[in-house]
Amino acid sequence: MSEIEPTAPNKSSVSSGYRVLARKYRPKDFSDLMVGQEPMVRTLTNAFETGRIAQAYMLTGVRGVGKTTTARILARALNYKTDEIDKPTIDLRIPGEHCQAIMEGRHVDVIEMDAASHTGIDDIREIIEQVRYRPVSARYKVYIIDEVHMLSTQAFNGLLKTLEEPPEHVKFIFATTEIRKVPITVLSRCQRFDLRRISAADLVGLFSTISSKEGIDVEDEALAMIARAAEGSARDGLSLLDQAIAHGGGSVQADAVRGMLGLADRARIVDLFHHIITGDAAAALEEFAGQYEAGANPTVVLTDLADFTHLVTRLKYIPTAAQDPSLSEVERVRGIEFAEGVAITTLSRMWQMLLKGITEAENSARPAGAAEMVIIRLAHAANLPSPEDAARRLAEISSDSGASAPQRPSGNGNGGGQQMMRTQAVGQSSGGYAGQPSGGATVARLQAVPSSPETRPLEAIRPDTRPAAEPVMSVPINSLEDISELCSKNRDPKLRALVRGYVRLVRLEPGKLEINLPPEAPASLANDLQRRLEEWTSIRWMVMLSKSEGQPTLSQVEASRREAQFQDARQDPDVIAILSRFPGAKVTDVRIRAAELEEETIVAPAVVESDEGDILPGDDIEF
Repeated sequence: MSEIEPTAPNKSSVSSGYRVLARKYRPKDFSDLMVGQEPMVRTLTNAFETGRIAQAYMLTGVRGVGKTTTARILARALNYKTDEIDKPTIDLRIPGEHCQAIMEGRHVDVIEMDAASHTGIDDIREIIEQVRYRPVSARYKVYIIDEVHMLSTQAFNGLLKTLEEPPEHVKFIFATTEIRKVPITVLSRCQRFDLRRISAADLVGLFSTISSKEGIDVEDEALAMIARAAEGSARDGLSLLDQAIAHGGGSVQADAVRGMLGLADRARIVDLFHHIITGDAAAALEEFAGQYEAGANPTVVLTDLADFTHLVTRLKYIPTAAQDPSLSEVERVRGIEFAEGVAITTLSRMWQMLLKGITEAENSARPAGAAEMVIIRLAHAANLPSPEDAARRLAEISSDSGASAPQRPSGNGNGGGQQMMRTQAVGQSSGGYAGQPSGGATVARLQAVPSSPETRPLEAIRPDTRPAAEPVMSVPINSLEDISELCSKNRDPKLRALVRGYVRLVRLEPGKLEINLPPEAPASLANDLQRRLEEWTSIRWMVMLSKSEGQPTLSQVEASRREAQFQDARQDPDVIAILSRFPGAKVTDVRIRAAELEEETIVAPAVVESDEGDILPGDDIEF
């Protein structure tokens, strides 16, 4: 590093305040940027030597890879001046006249603007008005715009002309993490540099160098954990290293870092992987419980398990990947061992299930329980054959059964001695990595089972001649009344009211319901009705909307029936006599009473309401 602080704190350093490692060891020249950014440094070196300096640069990359720092170093290189050198150069070992002020962000000719807080056209208009003036003391007036993707559309459009043809004394340097949000018209006017994510090996080397300069006792395994957690960001990694130093009281130990980050022991992750691969769900759950009690985050455990699955898969195709310094010795040795013994189909299936399981654990109110369910699924899936193996085994059984089938007389209705394919659980133990449990667990395997005389052979049933099976409903439904009664029986009064008030029946078949709905009906009524019917009848239903008018709704039918009953009641001689005897009386209800006679129904007189009270059938009335 270009800036080395004293390892032992003194009074002056304490009084001046502590600077975090990310700021203290910020790169000062291109030699420091060689950590992970060699292609960009090589391009700028050749451009400065040949004088092919662009008018604008676009720096992009993930957080913490050095975009803003690179912009300042580039501005320093453009304005480099000493007693011996007065031209742009990448050799910045000797500080120049403007270097210190530029790196501290206080040079008058190097203007830094945060586009996140200056997004409008007025801010860009101010830049456009100032570019016409020459720099005060430096060679170039440099504008550094950080997070340039935050500029508005009007601001980008206002910058285009100046960006394409700026004055000779003006240079633009843009930095962004969202390169896709920058208009292509702006990108085409800039020389673009993609600052790549820093590898874990480079980060481990960087952290080791800084730790030695700080006089901090560190463990290699702890640095590897921090490098993995940094995910390619030097700034994030240095912040974690700073936190680990404070957490460990001046030293960085693997156990302390593991507890700080909520990680599980990598050796225990490998043991968990071994239990899952062998299908030993009980041992896998016990191992996970131990890690959880030790303070490991369930989601982090699943993520580490996915990382190790990815490592084993990589080692199958790239054995040299085991030389990665960020890997522990356990991961390196046992990863190679698993790569030689575990099938790629098993690893792929584990990877897919873990990706889904990590999301489930993150969104669950009980992450530990969700993680345990994921582990159980993984252990169970280890015993299942791959789709290719299952299809191959099925084809072999079909071939074997067809070749060894005994011949029967031609008059036999069974059509030959074919065998049917069925799955049968067979206990088997194996000690290999192919996914066989060692405790005699059941494994689903395909076996040939002779067909019974009553069973038709598979080859006798053709797809084009097989009769369509009628759906068997647990509850018969033949009319809308049956659906309404089903709603009442299952205590869903809301759906019953909607069915009676809005549904017009067009056609009803087992599993198919065609209806017509008025515009004022709820939009989700058809879907709700389909879901409830499938739940209540145990078959799949198809509820279709039709443009046909259909039959009247149940409410309309009931209203018509009631109106007919009232008309009949008003025409009854007894009711007419009562209404004439009591002025102001009216019919309020009509009740139907079924007599205990064969196929005969008696219509009771209507209930008549008068000023003297209700007059019911059976009362003594004088006419």
